[in-house]
Amino acid sequence: MISVEGLKVEFGVRPLFSEVSFVINSRDRIALVGKNGAGKSTLLKILCGQERPSSGNVAVAQDVAIGYLPQVMNLQDSTTVREEAQKAYGDIRQLQRRLEQMQQQMAERNDYESDSYMQLVERFTQEHERYLMMAPEAQEAEMERTLVGLGFERADLDRPTREFSGGWRMRIELAKILLRRPDVLLLDEPTNHLDIESIQWLEQLLATWSGAVVLVSHDRAFINNVSNRTLEITCGHVEDYRVKYDEYVVLRRERREQQQRAYENQQKEIQDMRQFIERFRYQATKAVQVQQKVKQLEKVVPIEVDELDNAAMHLKFPPCLRSGDYPIICDEVSKAYNHLVFDHVNLTIKRGEKVAFVGKNGEGKSTLVKCIMGEIPFGGTLKVGHNVQIGYFAQNQAQLLDESLTVHQTIDRVARGEIRLRINDILGAFMFGGEASDKKVKVLSGGERSRLAMIRLLLEPVNLLILDEPTNHLDMASKDVLKEAIKAFDGTAIIVSHDREFLDGLVSKVFEFGGGQVREHIGGIYDFLQSKKMQELNELERSRKTAAPAEAPRKSKDAAPTAEAAPAGASAYAAHKEQQKQIRKAERAVEESEKKIAKMEQRLKELDELLMVPANASDMTLVGEYTSTKEALDEEVERWEQLSESLEQLTS
Repeated sequence: MISVEGLKVEFGVRPLFSEVSFVINSRDRIALVGKNGAGKSTLLKILCGQERPSSGNVAVAQDVAIGYLPQVMNLQDSTTVREEAQKAYGDIRQLQRRLEQMQQQMAERNDYESDSYMQLVERFTQEHERYLMMAPEAQEAEMERTLVGLGFERADLDRPTREFSGGWRMRIELAKILLRRPDVLLLDEPTNHLDIESIQWLEQLLATWSGAVVLVSHDRAFINNVSNRTLEITCGHVEDYRVKYDEYVVLRRERREQQQRAYENQQKEIQDMRQFIERFRYQATKAVQVQQKVKQLEKVVPIEVDELDNAAMHLKFPPCLRSGDYPIICDEVSKAYNHLVFDHVNLTIKRGEKVAFVGKNGEGKSTLVKCIMGEIPFGGTLKVGHNVQIGYFAQNQAQLLDESLTVHQTIDRVARGEIRLRINDILGAFMFGGEASDKKVKVLSGGERSRLAMIRLLLEPVNLLILDEPTNHLDMASKDVLKEAIKAFDGTAIIVSHDREFLDGLVSKVFEFGGGQVREHIGGIYDFLQSKKMQELNELERSRKTAAPAEAPRKSKDAAPTAEAAPAGASAYAAHKEQQKQIRKAERAVEESEKKIAKMEQRLKELDELLMVPANASDMTLVGEYTSTKEALDEEVERWEQLSESLEQLTS
């Protein structure tokens, strides 16, 4: 679908990357990874044509449509959510207008047997068939499903977009891209403004996407659940791993160990050659050998080793006073603006607990945090315990930094004791290594300021941590450093986050915000998500059980069943039994198809490895098997999609 060959990008003296070549195939789910500043966003912009490389080619197959979601967009404020989303169907609207014009021309003309009239009829027929394939009658329903999946309520669809925050408007742009159904999706940090439910919905959508997906994300669970291939930008080039993200992490570690061994061996050889040259430089009898060593040394191509992950680094919060047994107690707490945010909130957080606040955006998570901090008035009683010292990371925390200081000075002012000797290591772990530590705060981007505020908080002596979306601007290595620091923290922590991987193993209790209430769930984040699914199934069962007795009051207790009643019940049972039989049959067909796909994908992987060996490159038997297996795989994937659609219709 897209072929990249010999790509090179230069911004300064050293290229961002060079000699980059790869192919994006249909149904590829590519996770584009690399450290911050490696060029991930730049590569996405080049793939969609927004930027041009210094050299190299990007070839896009004919009729391949590309959808691109950048991190930052210019959003419109003059329309409703529905009207903005309908812009996704602009191509269909244009096609509809063309059909109307052609229809009018055919009605006005009477030269029915002329060549031009026949050409007009043929063109109209082709365009009309294309229009019907786009299923215009299903557009409204599809648009609503997509917007609701991304967290909007149906009542929101007719509200002006200017009433929504930037994060919600970004969701509208994502919805427009998904509704266009492009052949290739390029997504740059799509989960930054989504809640957990919307992230899971997007995961499921991308898993069944008919085209290719290339995404950049620091949400480890998200990219692992979506990806089947990983492209890593490292040391100025791209490494292609044909595996999902978790498997890539293992392979990358092994590859780096090999690189390190090769680097050490090369350094030993270089040292030996230099010692030989220095030792025999002035001996005439060794002049020839010295010259040979000099030439060998000049021809050595230095082996580059991927930069070490800083995730192995450990931070520990400085010691602090012991707080009371119950740092936070809420008793009938309520808050309303023009509408009710939450009411009758009763919760107790014990000393040492690490809890998560989760729920859709706008349900009151940050509002309750502000109540705890005393920033806004509220109803009810909220008690902050004895000796509680709060460390608070708000979403706007970056705005409170002193702009006249450098990055290093900002941290140096709060660091105490031995930790001051490790300031440079800490800054490096949060992507402020080298010259970046000398930057003034006033020139930092919003994301950089957020990271700096997070480091500052890590070094302050507190016994209650309140973190509101702490991972939004952190890469995976930085998130690991933060997670380990919180796990080792002796105090209490309240974490507002949508990042499942970050919360996993970190929190032991989840408070769910929704519908004006706050519900407590004991267990980790995945326990909570599992219980939510079970809860929905239980509610469905209850609704089915209560539906039948609703008819009972219409008949007296002593009334005998009519002749028609029994057959109706029997036929309903038979129909239900037949439907269950069809569902089981469809499930088996889908499962068998998935097994075939997995088997063929495994064989293609084996053939890939064999064909990478130079001796096998011209083996036509292997090439022929690869081609036939690839064709069979494409057919089976298409069959799987049809079977999955049939199963979905049966179960809906």
